[in-house]
Amino acid sequence: MKIVSKSVILVLLLLSLILTACQGTAASTPEAAPAVEDVSDAADASADQVVTGELTVACGAQEDWCQAMTQSFEAKTGIKTNYVRLSSGEALARFIASKDNPEFDVWHGGPADGYIAAKNEGLLEPYISPSAALVPDQLKDADGSWTGVYIGALGFCSNADVLNDLGVDVPTSWDDLLDPALKEQVAIAHPATSGTAYTAFWTLATLNGGDQEKAFEYFAELHNNILQYTKSGSAPGQMAGRGEVAVAIIFSHDCVKFNEEGMTSLVVSFPEEGTGYEIGGAAILKGVKNLPAAQMYIDFVLSKEGQEIGPTVKSYQLPTNPEATVSDKVVKLSEVNLVSYDFIAAAAAKNDLTARFDAEIAPAPKE
Repeated sequence: MKIVSKSVILVLLLLSLILTACQGTAASTPEAAPAVEDVSDAADASADQVVTGELTVACGAQEDWCQAMTQSFEAKTGIKTNYVRLSSGEALARFIASKDNPEFDVWHGGPADGYIAAKNEGLLEPYISPSAALVPDQLKDADGSWTGVYIGALGFCSNADVLNDLGVDVPTSWDDLLDPALKEQVAIAHPATSGTAYTAFWTLATLNGGDQEKAFEYFAELHNNILQYTKSGSAPGQMAGRGEVAVAIIFSHDCVKFNEEGMTSLVVSFPEEGTGYEIGGAAILKGVKNLPAAQMYIDFVLSKEGQEIGPTVKSYQLPTNPEATVSDKVVKLSEVNLVSYDFIAAAAAKNDLTARFDAEIAPAPKE
């Protein structure tokens, strides 16, 4: 497999900066950002507004994390807040279908390429939160259409016991997943419904110098080892935890979560050639029914308080706010070989690639 030589030094430096700044309970403010006190005061002022009505969130994270975030926001503001758990592809499809009469106010969670695609469709309402000042520019849209709230790396989530029974080592390469011994022992979501799976596809294209045909060739071969394409990006990890498959391709923080919740045979590994990553976003939908409440929600999820909720429900993404304390369960992304993932190009190609995957790869017979 061809390895891309282009580095992601800038991204790694940003991640290292965030990790360094987050050690302990306090962090220094980046030189270019406003003083922390100014940002906090602005966010508090927003929270003090008298806002009524309800808020509906399309949430792309784990169910318990969605619940914890919306309940915390409701308790803080008094605004009744509901959520619907949707994978990235599902969310985008529903936004497009209800464009003339939006059913959601806010989108929270899921990879940035989905948000870029939504922006290109004219589905997002720009908003630059005061809380966004501390988020590095590379982790947010310049026009405020979306802002990154967490970062996570794609990896392999393996059941060590199942692998041992099969006589197969924990995978450390994309090519390892093609081992005939893993026939129907690998699970991944469908890239049309899952941002996680689409991240995997675009990662393979990136590793092959942007050659999408090479990515299709890889997944056509991997198809023989796939037991099931799930709708949700994290569901394959639960399948691995239950011993239904040996390996799941998911974001690494979800594998850590499932291990913490009792699926103790699960282990995380990363492909040595390189892996993709997500910038999990948050955005306001165009035509929002309760704009002030939606803006307050974005302020909250970007705040130190909001970004420290994840670990309380074993969701261990890396926060984008350098004020937020980082759990020791968070994967050190500076130690992972990340590809130079082009979110804009990935978003532009998404519709065509997922439609082709659905037509050519997913229904193909197994050899």
